[in-house]
Amino acid sequence: MTEITMIGVDLAKSVFQVHGIDAEGAVVPRRQLRRSQMLSFFQGIPACLIGMEASAGAHHWARELGMLGHDVRLIPPSYVKPYVRRGKTDQADAEAICEAVTQPSMRFVPVKDEVTQALLMAHKTREFLVRQLTQVTNAIRAHLGEFGIAAPKGMYNVGRLLEAGERADLPAAARVPLRLLAEQFFETRDWETRDWIDALTKDIRREAETSKAAKRLQTIPGIGPITATALAATLPDVRVFRTSRDLSVWLGLTPEPHSSGGKEKLGRISKMGNRYLRRLLYLGASC
Repeated sequence: MTEITMIGVDLAKSVFQVHGIDAEGAVVPRRQLRRSQMLSFFQGIPACLIGMEASAGAHHWARELGMLGHDVRLIPPSYVKPYVRRGKTDQADAEAICEAVTQPSMRFVPVKDEVTQALLMAHKTREFLVRQLTQVTNAIRAHLGEFGIAAPKGMYNVGRLLEAGERADLPAAARVPLRLLAEQFFETRDWETRDWIDALTKDIRREAETSKAAKRLQTIPGIGPITATALAATLPDVRVFRTSRDLSVWLGLTPEPHSSGGKEKLGRISKMGNRYLRRLLYLGASC
């Protein structure tokens, strides 16, 4: 059997598509693998370069295959798309990944260890709980606003808003959904959700006190413990960026160029980076 030098893997929940080539560029294996077959398949081949999209489960498989001696590189999905020639199939995606991983100008996502992923999970869970509370609050304000009922901004004024809605002469059909939203709001605000958010925030602040990178980041005006730990866990090795502007581009904070024929035109910021990081930086800069 010809020795495999490069493999593109299209990840999925249960069935994975593998596309490999040898040193001469000939397709060697092109097959599907069940989840239970992944490790046994890669254990049986010599160490090679493996490319995967940085999608769900990618960091787990990168760690597992890396321990088998393979060189695993994760590619942002948007960077793989231009190499898909025709149609959207698992086989075409795996072939595109195999081609994209060989490009000298390709940028890769660093493989995260389990500790880093756990910290990011705390950030995302906290963000989800805060967003859930915000969504209920906005829904109440929007619906009562349609009946001319308003209250000052702030979560702590929603109770006054609901009391005004109960006193108002609303149609009977509107009172049932209003009570449901009110119950959801009080459960979300007063139940364990606030304690959960506070507990996650304490864990993140504790990590910020022990992480050297987070401590250095907090010396920058506008960056607190939450932003610092998120940056430290998400940013790749900063040495891959030639200048600070390259980092800004990676975050999606620079204007998107639309230039042709020697004429330069800059638009709005690209917003192509990490949305969570960009929002934290924006909030820190506006304080």
